Amino acid sequence: MKELRNILNFYIFSNIHVALASFCLTKITLLEIGISENITALFVFFSTLVSYNFIRFLKSEKEINWFQEWSQIAKSNLRILTVAGLLFIIYFTFQLRLKAILVLFPFLIFTIFYVFPMQKYAIRNIAGLKLFLIAISWAGVTVLFPLVQNFIIPRAVDYIIFLQRFLFVAVITIPFDIRDLDMDSEKLKTLPQQFGIKKSKFIGLLFLVLFLVLIFFKSTFCLNSILILVIIAIISGLFLMKSTAKQHKYYSAFFVESIPIIWLVLILFFT
Repeated sequence: MKELRNILNFYIFSNIHVALASFCLTKITLLEIGISENITALFVFFSTLVSYNFIRFLKSEKEINWFQEWSQIAKSNLRILTVAGLLFIIYFTFQLRLKAILVLFPFLIFTIFYVFPMQKYAIRNIAGLKLFLIAISWAGVTVLFPLVQNFIIPRAVDYIIFLQRFLFVAVITIPFDIRDLDMDSEKLKTLPQQFGIKKSKFIGLLFLVLFLVLIFFKSTFCLNSILILVIIAIISGLFLMKSTAKQHKYYSAFFVESIPIIWLVLILFFT
């Protein structure tokens, strides 16, 4: 049992799980436009894995005690995993279009300025920007990037998908901000810091309503697609409403982060 727990902890806290979530969101976009290739999704998977681990290495001293201890124990394996991920990124990069790579640059810049704040000009110090940066970066990487990589000029319906993805990521980020309420710098001005937990949850529910309303702005949609989005909205809303500042370490990191995986499974099952 202890060995299984160690494996689960490594899977979650080495960012394999969040990378799998990004893979699933990218695959969802590809399936929506009728494309079955995996190169784009695999590139996003390894890019997420490496970037999140890189950020974790830089900010490890700011993590809570139990996580610092786990990071020290798993340090060697984390480094091996990250280097392996970097090699895969290099491999897949040579199979990408230049235009697709250029699409990623704004989101790369966001990450760099967020991780390496430049004194008073740090974008991370702009009130409320953390949630926006995370949501727009995930939406850009999992929606716009796969479109351009597959020679598709974004259309109106694609921007609706982009906006839906932005809202979805914003919603599932709120439980993380609630969890980190006592650890995040006050300068970040996250939703829970500015409005409190209850109002943040209400804002998240409004985002979910907009997420569903946008379905009807698409030129075509089917009953199965609507059903899947409603199920995802309900699951996201339940996890949002149940989130607390004293949540279990697996609550957001595993269960909330599993929602994109559930989304892809539903699409594969119902379509």
